Amino acid sequence: MIKQTLFVPLAGCLLALACAQAIAAPSPYSKFIVFGDSLNDAGTFADPGGPAGATQRFTNRTGPIYLDGSGEIRAANSTQLLGGKLGFSPDQTAASTSAVRANQGLPDGNNWAVGGYRTDQILDSITTTSDTGERSRAGYLPTNNFRADPNALYYLSGGGNDFLQGRVTSLDGASAAADRLVSSVQTLQQAGARYIMVWLLPDIGLTPAINGTPLQAFTSQLSAQFNTELVSQLQSVNAEIIPLNIPLLLKETFANPAQFGLATDQNLTATCFSGDSCTENARYGINSATPDPTKLIYNDSVHPTEAGQRLIADYAYSLLAAPWELTLLPEMAQGTLRAHQDELRNQWLADWENWQGVGQWRAIVAGGGQHQDFDTQSSGASADGNGYNLNIGGSYRLNEAWRVGVAAGFYHQKLEAGQDDSEYKLNTYMGTAFAQYQQNRWWADAAMTAGHLDYESLKRKFDLGVNERGEKGDTSGYVLGISGRLGYDIAQQASSPWHLSPFVSADFAKVKVDGYSENGADATALTFDDQSRNSRRLGVGIQGKYQVTPQTQVFGEFAHEREYNDDTQDLTINLNSLPNNRFTLAGYTPQTNLNRLNLGVSHKLTQDLALRASYNIRKDDDFTQQGINLGVSLDF
Repeated sequence: MIKQTLFVPLAGCLLALACAQAIAAPSPYSKFIVFGDSLNDAGTFADPGGPAGATQRFTNRTGPIYLDGSGEIRAANSTQLLGGKLGFSPDQTAASTSAVRANQGLPDGNNWAVGGYRTDQILDSITTTSDTGERSRAGYLPTNNFRADPNALYYLSGGGNDFLQGRVTSLDGASAAADRLVSSVQTLQQAGARYIMVWLLPDIGLTPAINGTPLQAFTSQLSAQFNTELVSQLQSVNAEIIPLNIPLLLKETFANPAQFGLATDQNLTATCFSGDSCTENARYGINSATPDPTKLIYNDSVHPTEAGQRLIADYAYSLLAAPWELTLLPEMAQGTLRAHQDELRNQWLADWENWQGVGQWRAIVAGGGQHQDFDTQSSGASADGNGYNLNIGGSYRLNEAWRVGVAAGFYHQKLEAGQDDSEYKLNTYMGTAFAQYQQNRWWADAAMTAGHLDYESLKRKFDLGVNERGEKGDTSGYVLGISGRLGYDIAQQASSPWHLSPFVSADFAKVKVDGYSENGADATALTFDDQSRNSRRLGVGIQGKYQVTPQTQVFGEFAHEREYNDDTQDLTINLNSLPNNRFTLAGYTPQTNLNRLNLGVSHKLTQDLALRASYNIRKDDDFTQQGINLGVSLDF
């Protein structure tokens, strides 16, 4: 953010550590492309105090000595940490215009940020030329045929040097600087960019450079004006603009430093680690008896320590990762509906060619458990969950060919998702009406289900610095389902001990999850729009049963289903602290093909009372659902 000093592509071992978090994590973006000033500079210039060939980043060295000449490189900055979390290599997150890297024969990275750049220079690095003073090359758009990759994530910060170089001295000047930064965003959008993450400017009045001076109050006022204009103008850009409310995040950090592992008895806004153009912290500064940059926010007069860098990277990642988890909420409900339908079908299969007498009722009671397992997708988080259920109902035989019935089900589920095992709980209350036909070798069934969804506890958890933060909320919704099957029994006669029947099936399901806001208005709290997930499936399968003894039978069913609503689920979000800056990101993608298998056994305890047990599994490339159920049926 400040003068043109130096910064670096990380040595392999350090960035390997930063990138380790990206293994098996979602990676929805084709590239990670950064613009800005020294707050984002990944290593444009040589590091005179570092090992040979090292480049400079505007943060502390890795330690434990921290001094120039110690052989230590600079710690990773927030863009490198975030890029690693998103699955990008150190070369990909390295500086794009580094003379040092070019002289070493290393490839240019995708980080166009340069220490000292003002907002006008940031725009130049996009539209015309990136000139560091040591190396000049064509800017991002000229290098890429004036087209921005629509599947890339773009990341921008800027404005601090407009202040620190004396270009902003009035409210109008602050607004003009914000407008210039928005021009960079608009230029990228007009060239095709869709996903753009933008920093709000930190309160420069609270940096060690200004804090405590006569300029503090006015500089804070100018910073606030810059952000007011920035937030307002970003709303008009026709792209998914993801704002980072850095000022609010830092405010929370200063108010509760223990939550972030920082020193609780030090002045975090007036002291720094290095003593470079600021007051060195007496307890944790570089020349103290106990140097520790992880206890402080500022490395120098304006730049974060490694603790601040990690905090910013974690914050940005938490916003990007939210839809990967939250778009699983409708899938939880879809899984509940399918488990309910499987339980009914197991009952029907056990009853095949063995209905109660005409004019009689058959009551059923069944309970069981289910497990869901979601694999990581490009824009979907891994998750697994467990639940239990209770179903009750009954059927009435109208005549030789027809039976009708009703059933009610209660299902409880708990899903843990993402790297920090966010916890999402769902209670589902469902009712079903069904009708069955069975005449000669033909059979058919149809069912309609409606249910209420109660997401009683939704706790999104994520790393934020050295600790974990959770955001809580709750919501509700509904589920509707219609299903039907038609089959033909190829057994030789009704009295045969075995039955085998191919069938075709059709299913429709709709899940609606109401939008909700997480509690509070801190920097990480979000509001989510309504979610709607429809499922349309056609299937083919075969079912069969075998009468082992007069009292005992085994049964099973296998089916392959084709999903016709398999588009990636998008989710619209906004920060609670910035309600008018909404953005839409991709989440879970339903699979096109799914196989399911049901196996069971039924045993008659008396002529009218039967005991049944079953196992169900549904599986596709990224999803597995299993369930077991025990039930009894009674004729009367």
